[in-house]
Amino acid sequence: MATNKYQELVKFSDEDLATELQVTQREYQRMQFDQALKGLESPIKLREIRRDIARIKTEVRRRELSGLSNADIASRDKIVQRRRKS
Repeated sequence: MATNKYQELVKFSDEDLATELQVTQREYQRMQFDQALKGLESPIKLREIRRDIARIKTEVRRRELSGLSNADIASRDKIVQRRRKS
């Protein structure tokens, strides 16, 4: 089941995703600092922001992989197979 945040991210352009990632990471760092100094009213917000960052990175990576050529995909598959053998 797709979350509302994920559905919003799918509609973003690549530049918007990069900007959103920077803003969200900056917000996360600020909140971590505030948590260490004085605590937060709701520490659960840290987890939510961390998950938002993961969602954004996942969407960026999905777009990277969807733009690969067949040769690049085959090369990538070989690398994955080698890693599995180890």
